[in-house]
Amino acid sequence: MASEEASRSPPRSRQEPGRRAPRQDKYSVLLPTYNERENLPLIVWLLVKSFSQSGIDYEIIIIDDGSPDGTRDVAEQLEKIYGSNKILLRPREKKLGLGTAYIHGLKYATGNYIIIMDADLSHHPKFIPEFIRKQKEGNFDIVSGTRYKGNGGVYGWDLKRKIISRGANFITQILLRPGASDLTGSFRLYRKEVLQKLIEKCVSKGYVFQMEMIIRARQLNYTIGEVPISFVDRVYGESKLGGNEIVSFLKGLLTLFATT
Repeated sequence: MASEEASRSPPRSRQEPGRRAPRQDKYSVLLPTYNERENLPLIVWLLVKSFSQSGIDYEIIIIDDGSPDGTRDVAEQLEKIYGSNKILLRPREKKLGLGTAYIHGLKYATGNYIIIMDADLSHHPKFIPEFIRKQKEGNFDIVSGTRYKGNGGVYGWDLKRKIISRGANFITQILLRPGASDLTGSFRLYRKEVLQKLIEKCVSKGYVFQMEMIIRARQLNYTIGEVPISFVDRVYGESKLGGNEIVSFLKGLLTLFATT
């Protein structure tokens, strides 16, 4: 009887020796914050909703740089609500710059893909599934959100800021010929090892950092795909772009032009 039952049971699938089942992709979101107490709960909720509805494995790493407005307290509450396996708070004592925030977050990332974005709701998580589809279609090393291609755009900026942004991008395209339409954007998807390599190569700080990442990617022959996005100006808090940042951008642009 036992032999009859055994003969009727379906054969078990056998895995070839030395071969492992392919690992499911996991996406680690690096979310640097500074004075984002009002925005953080909303952006985290939108991220969790987008990933959950799409069936994507994820984690959100919050790198708070000693925000005096209580952002860290909010992040601790979010960690309790969603679970420490999905929300990882990895704070620093003070504001140390965007590039070092990514380096700090990468140390804790367990995903094989990294997503970087702003925490101020300028970047909507609804575009992330499009980033992932684009990456899979072209097997790209990097997928960058662009405001300047297709149906991409900017909303909520006054004319002065739009002119500054367009002008900076135009000058950059002429001087550096980067092979991407939006150099200063900070909504991107990277293969983890690619981001690690680019960060090692980059020397810029502040807003020039994002631009240098694309320039170095071109030098290292990494492939870049683009997805049009809608950039919406922050609702809560103040923009961190000021006169000092504009001067730093111009200095950084000239440095890149002279060294690349």
